[in-house]
Amino acid sequence: MRASIQKHISEHISLTSKEQSYFFSLLKPVELQKKDILISPGDRVDDQYFVVKGCLKAFEIDAQGDEHIIQFAIEDWWISDFKAYYNKIPASLYIDCVEDVELLKISKEDLENLFNKVPKFNRFFRIKLTNAFLSMQDRILSALDKNSAERYLDFLATYPNIEQRVPNYQIANYLGIKPESLSRLRRKLTKEIS
Repeated sequence: MRASIQKHISEHISLTSKEQSYFFSLLKPVELQKKDILISPGDRVDDQYFVVKGCLKAFEIDAQGDEHIIQFAIEDWWISDFKAYYNKIPASLYIDCVEDVELLKISKEDLENLFNKVPKFNRFFRIKLTNAFLSMQDRILSALDKNSAERYLDFLATYPNIEQRVPNYQIANYLGIKPESLSRLRRKLTKEIS
């Protein structure tokens, strides 16, 4: 588990062995099985999670009972109900496991202590937060400006090899299209590539 997050962090900051040891002391392992729920609406959210292995999805359920997937999280991604986490309000999202998962969690309190004791983590998490914001902005603009084929290709670029891991109806949900439309789209793109 350590090697995965160590590599992830070293892409942005360098740590001494003492700083690494302190950081690792704050992380708590979490293992869940496929279909387990990590967060539900109304939960208190004190942690954010780094995905070591597996796939999760974050979604809401509207008043009509329809699910709307806003994020998948695969290896080397961070996930939580960040609105609840940062604003200290009850969760509004569900986060569940699409596959068996291995996670490392860090609490908000421990993260604040980390920022104080190892200030370079401010930079690391600022980069992660900025990238998440830019990704969300791209997703919104994509929904407004791009057709379903372009959105699907963007999805594949964002989540490589996820098609073998996630049911088609969930991919279609994320893209805002019907599963039948996704099937037609895939056939069309396959013919164009051939």
